[in-house]
Amino acid sequence: MAKIYIDGKAYEVDPNKNLLEVCLSLGYDLPYFCWHPAMGSVGACRQCAIKKFKDEDDKQGKLFMACMEPASDGTRISITDPEAVEFRASVIEWLMTNHPHDCPICDEGGECHLQDMTVMTGHTYRRHRYNKRTYRNQDLGPFINHEMNRCIQCYRCVRFYREYADGRDLNAFAAHNHVYFGRQEEGMLENEFSGNLVEVCPTGVFTDKTLKEHYNRKWDLTASPSICHHCGLGCNIIAGERYGGLRRILSRYNGEVNGYFICDRGRFGYGFVNSQKRIRQILRRGDASGKLEPVDKSTILKHLDKNFSKDRMIGIGSPRASLESNYMLKKLVGENNYYIGISGRELKLINLAIEILQDGPAPTPSMKEAEKADVVLVLGEDLTNTAPMLALALRQAARQKPKQKIKKMNIPEWNDHAVREALQDEKGPFYVATSQATKLDEIATKTWRAAPDDIARLGFDIAHSLNSKAPAAGNSDKELKSLIEEIAEALKNAENPLIVSGTGSGSEAVMRAAANIAWALCDSGKQARLSFAVQESNSMGAALLGGQSLENALERAQQSKTEALMVLENDLYRRAPEEAVNQFFDKFKTITVLDYLENRTTERAHVVIPVGTFAEADGTIVNNEGRAQRFYQAFRPDEVIQESWRWLRDILAEKGHADAKSLNGLDDFSEALIKEYPFFKEIRNAAPPAGFRIAGEKIPRQPHRYSGRTAMTANIDVNVPKPPDDSDSALSFTMEGYFGRPPSSLIPFFWSPGWNSAQSINKYQTEVGGPLRGGDPGRRLIEPSGNGKISYFTEIPEAFHPQKDEWLIVPVHHIFGSEELSVLSESVSKRVPQPYVDLNPGDAAQLKIEEAKEAEIELAGNVLRLPVKYRNEMPQGLAGLPVGLPGMAMIDLPARGKISGAGK
Repeated sequence: MAKIYIDGKAYEVDPNKNLLEVCLSLGYDLPYFCWHPAMGSVGACRQCAIKKFKDEDDKQGKLFMACMEPASDGTRISITDPEAVEFRASVIEWLMTNHPHDCPICDEGGECHLQDMTVMTGHTYRRHRYNKRTYRNQDLGPFINHEMNRCIQCYRCVRFYREYADGRDLNAFAAHNHVYFGRQEEGMLENEFSGNLVEVCPTGVFTDKTLKEHYNRKWDLTASPSICHHCGLGCNIIAGERYGGLRRILSRYNGEVNGYFICDRGRFGYGFVNSQKRIRQILRRGDASGKLEPVDKSTILKHLDKNFSKDRMIGIGSPRASLESNYMLKKLVGENNYYIGISGRELKLINLAIEILQDGPAPTPSMKEAEKADVVLVLGEDLTNTAPMLALALRQAARQKPKQKIKKMNIPEWNDHAVREALQDEKGPFYVATSQATKLDEIATKTWRAAPDDIARLGFDIAHSLNSKAPAAGNSDKELKSLIEEIAEALKNAENPLIVSGTGSGSEAVMRAAANIAWALCDSGKQARLSFAVQESNSMGAALLGGQSLENALERAQQSKTEALMVLENDLYRRAPEEAVNQFFDKFKTITVLDYLENRTTERAHVVIPVGTFAEADGTIVNNEGRAQRFYQAFRPDEVIQESWRWLRDILAEKGHADAKSLNGLDDFSEALIKEYPFFKEIRNAAPPAGFRIAGEKIPRQPHRYSGRTAMTANIDVNVPKPPDDSDSALSFTMEGYFGRPPSSLIPFFWSPGWNSAQSINKYQTEVGGPLRGGDPGRRLIEPSGNGKISYFTEIPEAFHPQKDEWLIVPVHHIFGSEELSVLSESVSKRVPQPYVDLNPGDAAQLKIEEAKEAEIELAGNVLRLPVKYRNEMPQGLAGLPVGLPGMAMIDLPARGKISGAGK
């Protein structure tokens, strides 16, 4: 530790930090623009000036930029020195000379870092009386609005986009005193993390275009702590509501999970909450009309009680429903009648991941830990499209090995520009083995394209090369042997090796091979980490709760007499072939569906019950690393819409179930779950209980400047309506309550006196960039057994050989399109591709199919006619088929199929 003096007061601080970080961590209000805790220092804005003294006798001192000075032992500085104060005020004035001062109409108004820093520096009078520099704004696509005239040239946008997220289509263009941040030509931003510009930009240059469509002031949003439901990573988000609709999503800092950022699917995919396809009434199919017609709650509960017999009913759960909802369905129908709404193949893959992570010696990393890996091997997973934020973390990991050089150069890691100048484009050992090209290929040391079985064989041979106890596949190709040896050597020499795979390839063999590599490293004394990506928000939680696959339910309906079916938040047509689902539904007299969106499954239902989305419900979900996290409703929906677990409780109560009356708030449901399944005991520590209070007060969802309660209903009644009471959490639906720092899992928005922008996160952390005070949200449920015994997987697949008249069809995932909910967001729908099939040009030539022409694919009883895309990286004998795109039939991939020209 180093001892420094700030305005005469001594502090023990970390000498590896810069003075700006140290001052902010100690609670000082020191203004800044260009610096960002995730991106380090470049010294571009000159706003964080402090006075630095040689020693205690030096009274004159010199001005330095705090972000560019190390916190060395004996450092003496002053933040309040008059010269430093005056200089900081003058810097703001320089930066503001061309600013339009359009706060009243700016989308950033009210949470603008520029506003905060202007007030903080005391710059109150504008002396500039000349024409301002103006720019032409660009259309940057459906996500981001561009207003270049507000720019203060801090360079944060290009630093994040180009250097942190590796985007290439946004840059700084400069000529004399003009600097323009935009694209070379107008067009959609291509990077999957472009939405972070909204929060990274300290002014209103880049703002949320989806928020602008239903404009409202930031201080009039009701917000809640929530979890993203668009993939299995469990990124923390803030959901903001106004007038009964979800208005925007912001990242919510979690030092162990997503840090400061989220992907564009998570930020802009919320449109389904406001969709025209929302189910907002209880519906029952009329006997005479055959149409779904509205009914009241009491009528439907009596109807369900009459038509549901426990020994003749089946319940289908969901990987996008909360733990509590799946548990209550299981309780309603009985364990033997409960099925997880996941295909047999996918359920096997998830259960395999759980088995590997629980029984093996290799721990799974948080995304923060993944960033620190110095050697990475990705097997079979297109992470940018299946687990985007993990892919972003791995982009930072690619720089870890080269960073070891800067220590010898005496360059501090926080000096970002100097580090990047020293390392240039050098990347550490990073290997990707997949069936098709991925976005991570651009940072990879080596890539290898092969069928899933061959990728698995590669993995088994790497494991054997690392440790002879692990079985070998026996690849004989010299070039492949060389690659195996290179990867094994890199992993041997790593300090923090990381192996990444997942369910996206649809291959158990690939996941087993990944486990063998990690275990071989552990067996050799390395602390390797192993990460698996899963497809949906609660895939891991649903599998941990237990249950049979959807195929088992389909088989049972064919073999035994079942009269009633209940489907929980699941469109079964996305899980199994259409014909099989149709035959399944035909077996039931009563089909009840609890969901929030109209889909093909609700079309077949006899009863449809409206339930709350993540923005209107509370619950717990478990991410890919086994971290249980709580999400809370941002607003109370119409009375008929409630959480699935609450509806299922009501159905149980109607049937006279003894325990149902004791289940009231969310805590009761969680405790009931824990009592029956003790494995989940840690979820009670994932967040404080509903009775939690600070100084006798709840935590408000609304900021203290919230101004619209009366105006919102003035057209109905001049009296202010009573806000709803929240019995499920320690949060209130009002602006009244405790405005200090709540527990990390209950932070609905970040705010501190003088800090209205997202930069106020600094005030909630133990130190800048560190964990939130009290610990980051969530509790890990899965940890390695630590018994020291390693039992390697020995079942090695045969090598793949292309067939003359048959292709192996492998799944292709899209960040925009493959996920069920986000495609209903209008902005995301503009990024969704049309269905197609990927072919190697050599295979296409053999089939005599030109690019963009249609091919006919016979696969799993389906005949598809799709345009062909040439992919040079696709191995011959393989074809790629997008999964989940609107209009695409559900096909369990990989699978073998025939391909021909559509004209044949």
